[in-house]
Amino acid sequence: MSFPIVRHRRLRQTAAIRRMVRETTLTVDDFVAPLFVTDGSGVREEIPSMPGVYHWSLDRMDQELKEIVELGISAVLLFGVPESKDAQGSSAFAENGIVQQATRRIKSLYPDLLVIADTCLCQFTDHGHCGLVHVHDVNGRPHGEVLNDASLELLVRTAVSQAKAGADIIAPSNMMDGFVQAIRAGLDEAGYDHVPIMSYSVKYASAFYGPFREAAHSAPQFGDRKSYQMDPANAREALRESESDVREGADFLMVKPAMAYMDIIRMLKDQFDLPVVAYNVSGEYSMVKAAALQGWIDEEAVVLEMLTGLKRAGADVIITYFAKDAAKWLNQ
Repeated sequence: MSFPIVRHRRLRQTAAIRRMVRETTLTVDDFVAPLFVTDGSGVREEIPSMPGVYHWSLDRMDQELKEIVELGISAVLLFGVPESKDAQGSSAFAENGIVQQATRRIKSLYPDLLVIADTCLCQFTDHGHCGLVHVHDVNGRPHGEVLNDASLELLVRTAVSQAKAGADIIAPSNMMDGFVQAIRAGLDEAGYDHVPIMSYSVKYASAFYGPFREAAHSAPQFGDRKSYQMDPANAREALRESESDVREGADFLMVKPAMAYMDIIRMLKDQFDLPVVAYNVSGEYSMVKAAALQGWIDEEAVVLEMLTGLKRAGADVIITYFAKDAAKWLNQ
């Protein structure tokens, strides 16, 4: 018995036909561009492990903002690199902290550009952890447990100060238990009930964060973050984390990193009706950049395929250091 050949290739013959039946479309509207701002003046300093990504001082970041806006990118994720740090990360919630100053400047220059404020303490603490630390060694240096509930109080103060400065979206990345509930209550009480929370709901203790920790000067000075970030081997736990964030009032659910966790992105997309955010992190960016600089890959083709894959997996929003490059390629 013979069977007729199914002619799948009929729908692949020409570029026009392929575009007509394409199931997933990547657009500039999908992208959020991370932005590193730092104290000082005249700073435009390339991050060695992240070619094409820079530290910007407040007086120089206009150059970057102008390019982002002209490319049609509608949002930035704001990270601050402060001049000084302490055990409490007090500059994270200071009225004149670097993130607060940058937010006010961005909104004054480009009111329609969405400012998403990363809400964490790790860039601002001298020990590099995402919360307060309990035990100190004989020399008085932090050397112990990260305190959950005490850390929440400072994270709420940080979120409220960011909203007060004009942040459109609060993005808490600390992975303390109950952080969404605490921040939602704090924002509501302070009169910012209209400000959404983009929760880093599923943040793995990943090896892909190395270049970011150089960029944000946020490497932990002792231990690691495995006691509060997720084990990369776990998937069902991602659903539990996300379900609790939904109950506590999250408006977005994020998966970080993205490429090694596309199955998690799909799980969240299928399980919840909130927008799903994929964070294409620094290590993913740097590996592609390194291979492209060696001439081993076609950077444009690889990046657009990678970002399309994230959207196909279920991402509604993609945070990526490739945002400007991808926007240029898509706008050609």
